[in-house]
Amino acid sequence: MAKQLVTQIKVQVTGGQATPAPPVGTALGPHGVNIGQFVQQFNDQTREMMGTTLPVVISVYNDRSFDFIIKSPPAAVLLKQAAKVAKGSGNPLKDKVGTVTTEQLKDIAKTKMADLNAGSIEQAAKTVAGTARSMGIQVVD
Repeated sequence: MAKQLVTQIKVQVTGGQATPAPPVGTALGPHGVNIGQFVQQFNDQTREMMGTTLPVVISVYNDRSFDFIIKSPPAAVLLKQAAKVAKGSGNPLKDKVGTVTTEQLKDIAKTKMADLNAGSIEQAAKTVAGTARSMGIQVVD
């Protein structure tokens, strides 16, 4: 009998620092998944991305086994790292909290390209620029 997919769970976990505490434990617990096994495998695969928030899609099967896919970090996280700011602006129209260059935008777009529905790097950079604008981060040449 083949394994059947029971559910897919989406969580955001800090790379290399997953613990059985929420959000991982509360997401996986009701499905009977071995939380410790997930935490160990996730931390082993994300050691080089230590401290970066990573979206994870966990597929749980009927025999309580699982596999997971690690996505690229959210654009907002990458923009905060590039602009060296702790958080976005509360009022992005009036208060600017940092700046990024168009070259940094293109680098972020290349990182995010697999998860975006853009046809080219330029279109992906425009999408990332929109995220930067909504966070109060200015784009400069």
